[in-house]
Parts: sequence; C-alpha cells; structure tokens
Amino acid sequence: MANIRCVKGMVGLVTGGASGLGRATVERLVQSGASVVILDLPSSEGRVVASSLGDCCAFAPADVTLEADVQSAVSLARERFGKLDLAVNCAGIAVAVKTYNFKKDVAHSLEDFQRVINVNIAGTFNVIRLAAGAMGKNEPDADGHRGCIINTASVAAFDGQVGQAAYSASKGGIVGMTLPIARDLAPMGIRVVTIAPGLFSTPLLASLPEKVRSFLARQVPFPSRLGDPSEFAHLVTSLAENPMINGEVIRLDGAIRMQP
Repeated sequence: MANIRCVKGMVGLVTGGASGLGRATVERLVQSGASVVILDLPSSEGRVVASSLGDCCAFAPADVTLEADVQSAVSLARERFGKLDLAVNCAGIAVAVKTYNFKKDVAHSLEDFQRVINVNIAGTFNVIRLAAGAMGKNEPDADGHRGCIINTASVAAFDGQVGQAAYSASKGGIVGMTLPIARDLAPMGIRVVTIAPGLFSTPLLASLPEKVRSFLARQVPFPSRLGDPSEFAHLVTSLAENPMINGEVIRLDGAIRMQP
C-alpha cells in the first residue's frame, strides 16, 4: 500500500502568505488541519490574517532575501508547532519594462532587473535551503519522507511576454533549480516541486481595469476565466500529500500559451 500523506497535522511555512496565492494556501492548509507560519513583509497584512485563523497560525515578519529573517521564521515554526514539514514559496515581485525603450533612448534599469532576480530567485533559494535544514531533523515516515518544498514559478518562465525580461528570467531560474535541488535533497527524503501558474485573480491583476481583466480571461482556452487562488491552494495540498511527485514543474494555466 502506497504511503499517501495527509496535510492534517503538518506544519507549513508559506512566504507571501498575507495575500493572493499565498493567503489562499495558508487558509486551505489551516482548514485542512495543518498549522502554518505566514512569512511576509512587516508592512503586510500577515498579522491580521494569522490572528483571523486562530492558534494554528502565526506571523513571522520577514524579508525572504535576508538570512536572519528567514531563519527566525523557520525557528518560529519549530518552537511554536514542533517541526516543519512543508515550505511553500509564494513571495515574488515583478516589473514590466522593455529591454530598451528606443523612443526615450533609455535602457532597462539594471537595478530593477537585479531586484526582481534577487527577490524571486535568491529569496526562494534562501527559504529552500533554510527550510530543508529544519526538515532534515524530522523523523522519516515509512517511505523515508521528511518534508516537501513547493515553489511558485509562472507560465512566463516559458512564454515570457514583451516587457517581462526580468520576471521571466526570475521564474525561469526557479524552474531551472527545481530538479537539481530535488536531487540534492532526495537522500534526506525531502521533495521539491514547482507550480507555474497562468493568469490568476490576485491583487496584482485586480489592480488592472475591468476591461483588461476580461480581455486576459478570454485568452484562457478552458476554463475561459482567471484562475482562482483557491485552485492554486488545492494543488499545493495535493502535491504535499502525493509522495511520488518530485522534481517536477506543473503548469496550472487552463492550457494558455501567452502571446508576445
């Protein structure tokens, strides 16, 4: 009999957990019987979200690019809930700038490019490496399983659009490190999986005019709408529970292939 895992009783750490895909993930994990630490910026709604979910949710104000901040969040999970089984990386930023603006004779800001790479790739890796250290201390189950790390890339890693050089590069980096990290951590029974969402109804998209959102929704073959964050959260729990999914990148996109 396969050793199917159960989210109930797990302890998770979710970055970017105060809004969007991260918040939906936190809510679903708590509803499924897990305990969760929300890792988000001090300026976020993290404290409010955590207190609304009760004793099985805690907030760690942190910047994913800072070692001390992330280590403190990982330690909070172990101190408050006794262990860390699951880390979900949802924190990320984006800019939309062309490589060179020939009308204004201005190149893409190198600082902006580096900031997106630093938060999205280095920040994700920072959480992975420190969460893995905590998971390595867990007692393995009958399968030798000690933990699971789930990252968030984007369909932009494969179908990057105009103005998305920085964002696509950063998400491509997350895709590229998924398999080697899964192989690195395999001897300790820690799985690594990445989700590449398409167009989802997050605060980022909600800020766009209704006409633009409707246009984007119509680009999705089926279902022809924006994804709901709860659907992302559903996949997170499925991946956490299925021990055979490892080293893989899964598109969650309604079959969309982005146009230039």
